Amino acid sequence: MKKRGVKKTLLYTLTSLLAILFLALSVLFFASGAFLPKKYLEPWDKNYAKKFEDPRIRLSAYGLLAANGHNMQPWKIKLDKNDPMVFYLYADSSRMTKEVDPYSRQLMVTQGTFLDYVAVAGRSTGYPVRISLFPKGKYDETNLVKSMNTKPVAKITLEKAAPQFSPLLSTLYLPDTNRDPYKPAKLTEKQITQLEQLSKDPALSVKLYQDKANVSRLGDYAMQGAVIEAGVTRVMQESDRIFRANEYQKNKYRYGYSFEGQGTSGPMMYLMEGLITLFPSMNNDQAASDLFIKSTQTSVDHTPAYAMILSKDNSRESQVKSGMLYSRLTLVAHTLGLAVQPLSQVLEEYPEMKGPYTGIRRDYAANGSTIQMLVRIGQPEKQVPLSMRRDVMDLIRN
Repeated sequence: MKKRGVKKTLLYTLTSLLAILFLALSVLFFASGAFLPKKYLEPWDKNYAKKFEDPRIRLSAYGLLAANGHNMQPWKIKLDKNDPMVFYLYADSSRMTKEVDPYSRQLMVTQGTFLDYVAVAGRSTGYPVRISLFPKGKYDETNLVKSMNTKPVAKITLEKAAPQFSPLLSTLYLPDTNRDPYKPAKLTEKQITQLEQLSKDPALSVKLYQDKANVSRLGDYAMQGAVIEAGVTRVMQESDRIFRANEYQKNKYRYGYSFEGQGTSGPMMYLMEGLITLFPSMNNDQAASDLFIKSTQTSVDHTPAYAMILSKDNSRESQVKSGMLYSRLTLVAHTLGLAVQPLSQVLEEYPEMKGPYTGIRRDYAANGSTIQMLVRIGQPEKQVPLSMRRDVMDLIRN
């Protein structure tokens, strides 16, 4: 009778614990919005762009998938009312990140990433494009916001032609950034040559580094940049303001940062989203800074090579062209089984970054050239989740 009573008590206790665990998980999953449809991922569906009859909107839907600084997606599209084969790309000044990008250099690079995705999609779907940069003149740097609002970055003119197969088209749908560890294998000489010869413009170049000394030095610069950035409160707060803590916020805003960007997905992501939603203090400034430094260190420790994009000058046109070249580098890298991750902190131009910024330019940017992009590159150990994207119709301004 006694043994039977003990068993009954244990069974009751175990059942109660399981019920509490189930209840706790249910609360966390509900708080995260785990059961909501993921509208913020709709543009990644391969049928998404095809549903738009206007080829200009269709190509813009492909461009929307491009890499962009802080996932702000700072693009505006104006369709030419008089020519159904012309549209204009404007920089969205309402999406500037002034703390981390005070001169809007990254914002302009981001315009270029969009344009190359449009070019790849246009050629592959029967609408090759001609791109004219700053067709209505250069920006007035003393009144930059007004210039962005009134002067297009590019005029895109569509032509009609037979679709041309390109292996790059399918890579548009892959995540542009992989922050996870890469395998230690070096790139082959053939891969290096293919990537370094991507630029057809003598004013732009791609440079690969994978010898021990340069990998170590560039890793040090990347860490210096991360540590400094983590310690600048106003910069970290700018990033915090665009962090989307749960599925409700991701569906509402569809831009900014989320746990996916840190490589977290599936049930673990929902648990973390639920915890942050119920206990917002867990995502305080110190915790965010510590996590940023730790994740950068992990990335640097698992990097076999780095790539740079350099321009001979730092004009707005060169910044945009650098973005186009960066998209091409990313897409071709994907076809080679490689992944990339920008380590841009050390290239940022706010005062606290001056030391390492000056150092890396001294060591790698001779004759006054500008390092527009610094990225780690290698074979990924695993694929990472896709990030949020807005609906393409939200980009259209007429």
